[in-house]
Amino acid sequence: MKQLIEFLPIILFFVIYQMDGSTLDIMGWSHTVDGIYSATQALMASTVVMLPLLWLVAGELEKRVLWTAAAVLVFGGATLFFRNELFIQWKPTVFNWGMAGAFALSQYWGSQNLLERLMGSQLQVPPRIWRRICWVWVLHFSVVGAMNLFVAYRFSEATWVAYKLWSGFAFTLFIMVVTVAMMGPWLKSQTPGGEEGAP
Repeated sequence: MKQLIEFLPIILFFVIYQMDGSTLDIMGWSHTVDGIYSATQALMASTVVMLPLLWLVAGELEKRVLWTAAAVLVFGGATLFFRNELFIQWKPTVFNWGMAGAFALSQYWGSQNLLERLMGSQLQVPPRIWRRICWVWVLHFSVVGAMNLFVAYRFSEATWVAYKLWSGFAFTLFIMVVTVAMMGPWLKSQTPGGEEGAP
């Protein structure tokens, strides 16, 4: 449920973009959809609405969610103010590269990296495995950021919008599958009936 709520703004962004040129009439209010600019407005509004919904469902707001919301509002606001879609197109790259930098620095800052701080209270995994997985996440964020720019500059705006939607699902699923696979031996040892410890 939580993950679905987080994806709602991106889904709405895609849907509104597909309605480019259409006129919406709601209770006497009329609005002609203006491509990526109307989609950006919808993204910003739905992101703001998403925050209290997440808080009601999860009981808290992760820092990652707050940083994502801040990035959407800053880059979305710049897109609307300057009427330049490059701002919103750069947002995923800046955010992902920022996350890559934060995760990389956390490997050398304190006794636990960011991933272990986020998940370590729920899973008993050796520190060396947390370090390996954290570097995988650093690589993941770096590649996702680079791929976003590649699509934004090499393909049409419509292609980038579609990529933004589907890559969000695909990359999230991919990194979770990789993470679970790397933790596999220790996850198994902590299930009922599993043997203690792992190789």
